Amino acid sequence: MAFPRITVDPDVMGGAPCVRQSRIPVATLLAMMAEGMTVTDILTDLPFLDEDDMAEVLNYAADAVRDRTAR
Repeated sequence: MAFPRITVDPDVMGGAPCVRQSRIPVATLLAMMAEGMTVTDILTDLPFLDEDDMAEVLNYAADAVRDRTAR
């Protein structure tokens, strides 16, 4: 599955998956949602992101854990 909005660059954030070559890691956005922030809250705080970015973050995370055995 392709995720064009998620980029991995070893020179940016230590190679962590980020949104559109920003310094905003996917993991940070997921943690914000896990702590109770809504997509609207996040987009207000980070206005350079959009709803399509957030949808791709969730799809990327779902793909990352799909077909994996829970520990």
